[in-house]
Amino acid sequence: MAVVFFRHGAVAVLTLAVVAILAAWAAGAVTLSLAEIVLGALLFYGSEYLMHRFAFHAKPAPWAFMRKMQHRLHYDHHVEPSRLDLLFLPLWFLAPNLLVTAGLVALLLGGAAVAPVMLGVMLAILHYEWVHYIAHIPYQPRTAFGRWLKQYHLRHHFISERHWFGVSNPSLDVAFGTYANVSEVERSGTTRKLHL
Repeated sequence: MAVVFFRHGAVAVLTLAVVAILAAWAAGAVTLSLAEIVLGALLFYGSEYLMHRFAFHAKPAPWAFMRKMQHRLHYDHHVEPSRLDLLFLPLWFLAPNLLVTAGLVALLLGGAAVAPVMLGVMLAILHYEWVHYIAHIPYQPRTAFGRWLKQYHLRHHFISERHWFGVSNPSLDVAFGTYANVSEVERSGTTRKLHL
């Protein structure tokens, strides 16, 4: 299970980048601040919700190239939620986003903040990818919270695509009104056919 997870290109690259930052810290080349690591994680969790709700579920773009990207990034994942090749964020999407984020961190917080903030971002992405992976494979998490989180995400795929956008952190669903009790949500006929 873990071997399949870490063998995925983007996960492997993220893991290597995390190890590189930790090695640089151990060698004294960078300093790591817990507050900046937490800031990076919070930045990702916010973007996870916002990207999922407003970008990945956006109406189809008028340009064929953009529609193809929308399908690969998310629409096709709803059509075939168990396909692992559609599950993970593709490296061609993730790498430029990480570079832009690092550039913005350097610009806004200074160069010394890049390593700790990006460490937080990448650890949060790895957490997101793991939770998402576990939600879509035939594995029953050992903890009650893990089982709840898996069911939480699967509601988004099999009950209503208009709720439960937080994959690894459902708190923003509560804050933005997209959390709902299952008993209060009418089953959607379009969870597998986003904008098709």
